[in-house]
Amino acid sequence: MSYLKLLALDTSSEACSAALLINNQLEEHFELAPKKHGELILPMIDRLLAQAQLRPQQLDAIAFACGPGAFTGVRIATSVAQGIAFGTDLPVVPVSTLAALAQGGYRRSGHAKQLPIIDARMGEVYWGAYQLDGDRMVALADDALCAPEALPSVDGDGWYGLGSGWREFAAPLQQRYATNVIDIAADALPAAQDVAVLAAQIYAAGGAVSAEQALPLYLRNDVAKKKAEG
Repeated sequence: MSYLKLLALDTSSEACSAALLINNQLEEHFELAPKKHGELILPMIDRLLAQAQLRPQQLDAIAFACGPGAFTGVRIATSVAQGIAFGTDLPVVPVSTLAALAQGGYRRSGHAKQLPIIDARMGEVYWGAYQLDGDRMVALADDALCAPEALPSVDGDGWYGLGSGWREFAAPLQQRYATNVIDIAADALPAAQDVAVLAAQIYAAGGAVSAEQALPLYLRNDVAKKKAEG
């Protein structure tokens, strides 16, 4: 019997992590290390593969948190995932960083409705609304970039707020969702193990793409242009 073997990466926040999913068994290396993602992610991958006695070409797919998130971090994960995929001819599964954050929120809290909000700098936030479907979080709306005072509304109560946006814009967010949110985890960060769980579902549904199609999701469309012009 052949089991799914999937490597997942996340470098979209202050944390750097890699996870290996084999069948339903997960191993993860996670480190809170701002600005060290580039030097940490490849050794993390090497350790995971060595522990499992696997070569990269024996994997079924590579997954990564494709954003939105820190521009440099998202670019690192994209480049590493593409590099491995090109070298092994493996498919790639891009996963929304907000979806991974929501999945982690469900894993830790058990709440079925997650409201991940990440500080996007420049007075804006990355926003998502996710609800449990089976054992994974699914988006109720497209991930969005917006000002805190222009956040979309959500229906009902029982929502779990998480992510750095809840720390940086605590007052307007808590006012906006005063009747919706029952708890907040402003220090929550995305993790590769949650990227892996979501990617396995996407892969099973035929949602993997080629390395060339594995692109980052920035939402702020002018970020890459400004970097290139700088």
